[in-house]
Amino acid sequence: MKNSKRNIRQTEISQLLLILAGIVVINLIGSYVFTRLDLTSEKRYTLSDETKEILTNLDDIVFFRIYLEGEFPAGFKRLRNETRELLDEFRAYNKNIQYEFINPSASDDPDERNDTYQLLMQQGLNPTNLQVKTKSGLDQQVIFPGTLISYRDKEIPVELLDAQINVPPEAVLNNSVQNLEFKFASAIHRLSRQVKPAVAFIEGHGELSYRETFDITNSLQSDYIVDRITIDENINALLNRTMTDSINKEYSILPKYNAIIIAKPDSVFSEKDKFIIDQYIMHGGKVMWLIDPVLTSMDSIQASESTVAIENQLNLRDMLFNYGVRLNSDLVMDLNAMPIPIRTGQMGNQPQIDFFPWFYFPVVTPISEHPIIRNLNAIKTQFVSSVDTVAAQNVKKTILLKTSPYSRKISVPAVVSLAIIRQEPDQRMYQGPPVPIGILLEGRFTSNFKNRIPPELSESREIGYKDYSHPTSMIVVADGDIILNQFKIPDGQPLPLGYDQFTRETFGNKEFILNSLNYLTDGPGLVSIRSRELKLRLLDKTKTTSQRITWQLVNILAPVLLVLLAGSLLIWRRKKKFTSVQ
Repeated sequence: MKNSKRNIRQTEISQLLLILAGIVVINLIGSYVFTRLDLTSEKRYTLSDETKEILTNLDDIVFFRIYLEGEFPAGFKRLRNETRELLDEFRAYNKNIQYEFINPSASDDPDERNDTYQLLMQQGLNPTNLQVKTKSGLDQQVIFPGTLISYRDKEIPVELLDAQINVPPEAVLNNSVQNLEFKFASAIHRLSRQVKPAVAFIEGHGELSYRETFDITNSLQSDYIVDRITIDENINALLNRTMTDSINKEYSILPKYNAIIIAKPDSVFSEKDKFIIDQYIMHGGKVMWLIDPVLTSMDSIQASESTVAIENQLNLRDMLFNYGVRLNSDLVMDLNAMPIPIRTGQMGNQPQIDFFPWFYFPVVTPISEHPIIRNLNAIKTQFVSSVDTVAAQNVKKTILLKTSPYSRKISVPAVVSLAIIRQEPDQRMYQGPPVPIGILLEGRFTSNFKNRIPPELSESREIGYKDYSHPTSMIVVADGDIILNQFKIPDGQPLPLGYDQFTRETFGNKEFILNSLNYLTDGPGLVSIRSRELKLRLLDKTKTTSQRITWQLVNILAPVLLVLLAGSLLIWRRKKKFTSVQ
């Protein structure tokens, strides 16, 4: 009997040693061979290949200072936890990822807290005011849902919370979590790349000035080399030529800029300027066309309460039609529109101002799953026109922006008058369908000058004329004001792009422009991370209220019963085992 007990003991010890040895071996293998298992249905803990490549190429420390420490509501706690888990995932691929969570409100000294808040705002982070339930009632709390990311001598701010108009708070937080990987990977890419891409605003045709694009220019300068250039029929304005064979006069021809922006021109493009842009595209250049097909403005309406909208003669329609887009001579009216301030009376010495929806200023809510606009905030527009796709060989067309189903089109010339705000709109006239106003074109384009080079462009051979483009892309939006920043009343200082000083709401115009240029200059790889979807699994509030006690009992009693059951089975097994041995 003693021998039997000794054998049993030796067997158990041997099994324990084998288990310990197995654990040691697995850990040793794991220290040399990296692997992770993601069992979630949407693969939320699996990094994209683009992110992995960016992390693999890091050769120095990237430090994240995240200002999401403190007592928050459950939603912000989730954002904090998801941020920490994602950074841990990053660090698993590269130990140069380091982070720290900071509570900007930790100090008990109000002056010190305010100094910290001012410093964070100067560094580019925006505060959010929360109402938090406490024992004494509701308390106002200031938080900074953002991070400062530093790499060597460079630092950039990144907002973690994506504000979206008319979107439930749970969905806003979920969308913010979805975009974390893109934001962090994009920030690391921008900080660590050796050469900045170059973009240029085209001038010389009445395009928006530097002051009118002040905010987006400043935002772009942190990631791009930004120029303003007048083509002025200079055949080499957009292309660099390098002679490779002096005998045969052969050249290597490359675009000077990764992308150009043509923002709200109001005068005619000459055939030579069009040819220069066309050949820039043929050699792989990218273009963001922000065009007003119809000419009208609020200045004329404010002066006389009405104006006449007419076609904007730019001499670009044939060119864009050839690439696959038709700009229509119409205005789109939408019931989902921006309100504008109207003086309705006088109160003493002060004018009385009321806000009325102005149907010529549609608010566009992106609903496409394309990564450029996925989960993007609503975009404000002004006097926007419709665009259609037309047949173009080897060109893929993707509609990025379209109005709501409660819209209509009116042809021009047409009278635009403030009188429409004084009467209720006829709902029957605004029954859609949604009208496309922004399109992405990708592929190999055919030159607009194929088989018809004008005599004045005979020197086209000097830049290596091409009939067909390299694979490239362009974005066409039938609204030049989409990139225009407002000016503060009364001092005239430029305001952030997308911010409306009358409604005090911030729209997604800036993010749309930045995402579009990222897509054009870097390709779909990095921006495609934004297409990831994390399913929002919310509790049924009705059931949680009506069945609260039932589920509380289940949560309390079920673990206890499982432990008792496991203990009973263990005792029964031991009794049976030793009884059989005896």
